[in-house]
Amino acid sequence: MDRQSRDSGSEVRFSAYVESLAAALGHEDRVAPFRSYCAGLILPGERKSVEPMAAKIEPVRVRAAHQSLHHFVAKAPWSEEALLRQVRNEVLPTIEKHGPVKAWIIDDTGFPKQGVHSVGVTRQYCGQLGKQDNCQVAVSLSLANDHASLPIAFRLYLPEDWAKDPLRRAKTGVPPKVGFKTKPQIALDQIRAAKAEGVPEGVVLADAGYGINTAFRAELTKMGLSYVVGVQSSARLWPPGQEPSPPKQWPGQGRPPTLLRRDEQHQPVSAKQLAMSLPANTWQEIAWREGTNEMLRSRFAAVRVRPAHRDYWRATPHPEEWLLVEWPEGEEAPTKYWLSTLSSDTMLAELVECAKLRWRIERDYQELKQELGLDHYEGRGWLGFHHHMALCVAAYGFLIRERGAIPPSAAAILETPRIPENYRSRGSPSPHGTTRRRVDPQHSN
Repeated sequence: MDRQSRDSGSEVRFSAYVESLAAALGHEDRVAPFRSYCAGLILPGERKSVEPMAAKIEPVRVRAAHQSLHHFVAKAPWSEEALLRQVRNEVLPTIEKHGPVKAWIIDDTGFPKQGVHSVGVTRQYCGQLGKQDNCQVAVSLSLANDHASLPIAFRLYLPEDWAKDPLRRAKTGVPPKVGFKTKPQIALDQIRAAKAEGVPEGVVLADAGYGINTAFRAELTKMGLSYVVGVQSSARLWPPGQEPSPPKQWPGQGRPPTLLRRDEQHQPVSAKQLAMSLPANTWQEIAWREGTNEMLRSRFAAVRVRPAHRDYWRATPHPEEWLLVEWPEGEEAPTKYWLSTLSSDTMLAELVECAKLRWRIERDYQELKQELGLDHYEGRGWLGFHHHMALCVAAYGFLIRERGAIPPSAAAILETPRIPENYRSRGSPSPHGTTRRRVDPQHSN
C-alpha cells in the first residue's frame, strides 16, 4: 500500500470515528470543532495547545479556528463523561479482539504549572518531575489487557484548600457539587461508575499510593473486585499461619470482650522483615513479558498473610491474602511489595503477570503526553481541563484502532495542511531577528 492510499484510508476511518462519537457532544454544531481538535492532537507538532493546533488545521483562517476551538474546549456545555463513555464503546471491541479485559488500572498523573491560578494547582508531589512542586494532579481509571489499554475516566484532584475557597472556585468554574475527596476516594467513585455501567471487570491494579489505604482495599473487596496493589515495605502483616490473639476470656461480668489482642511477644511484622526472613527456596525467577531488548525477569516470592492495620479494633482478623515481593538479583533487599486478593490457588507466575500489567498505564500517560499533548492545555478552568483530557482520550482511542491498520513505520496517520510561509505564532522570532505579532493569513495582504 502506498503512502497516498494509506493516508486516504486513515482520513476516511478518522471521519467515520468522529461521526461515531458525535452523539456524545449534544449538538451538531460541535462536530466540526471536535473533529478539528482531535485532528490537531494527532497531527505532529511540538505544542498541542489551542493556537498551534489552529494554525495546523486551518492555516488560512487561524484566528477564526482559534476562537472556535477555544470556545469548544473551554466553554461549550458538553459532557466529558458522555464522550469518554462513547469512546469506550467504540474502542473496547478493538481491544477485546485480542482477549478479554484483564485489569482495571488506577493511577494519577501530574501536570507541572508555573503559576498558581489554574484550577487545582498547589504544591504537591508531581510524578513527572519526581518531586514536590506546583502542579495539577488527575486520577484515572483504565481498562487493560496484554494487547492495549484505554483510560475510561479522568478527574482532577481538587486539594482541600481549593475546595474550601469560594473565590477560586468561582473564578475557575468548579461545579458546586464537587467537594474535597482524596485520590483513593476519587478512584472508588470511578470504579463504582464503571461497575454501574456494566464495564467488563478486571483485577484492580494500583501503586502504593492507593494500596496503603486500607479503606480503599476494603471497599474493593466489598464491591466484589479482586486487586493487586502496591504497598510499602513498612506495611504491618501477620506472617503465614499467624493472626492476632482472640478477645480476652469473659469473666462473667459486664460486657463480653470482643476486640482482638496483641502483646509484646505477639506482634505483626513489617513486609520487609517478613520478606527478608523467607527461606532461599521460596524465591523463584519469573519472566513476565518481552521488553524492548530482552525478556523481563526477576526474582519473586509470594506467601499468604493477614494485614494487621488496626486489627486491635476488630472482632475478627483481616482475611488472608497474598503478599507478593520482588527481590532482583544483586539487590541488598527486596524492592517492591504487593497485596493481592486473587484466589489462594493462584500460581506465582500469574500473580507476577497481573502485578506487572500496571506498566500499561505508564505507557498510556507517556503517549498521551508526548504524542497527544495531554499536559499542553493552557486554560485555567475546570471545564476546559476535563474537556481537554477527554478529547486527548478520544484521539488516543482512534490511534488504538489504527494500530491494526497502520504499520508502525507510517510517517503520519492524517495529512498535515501546509502552513503559509508568512505565518508566525505569537512570540516567535521574525526572519529579521525581531519579535513580531502573530499574522493571521485571513487578514494579511
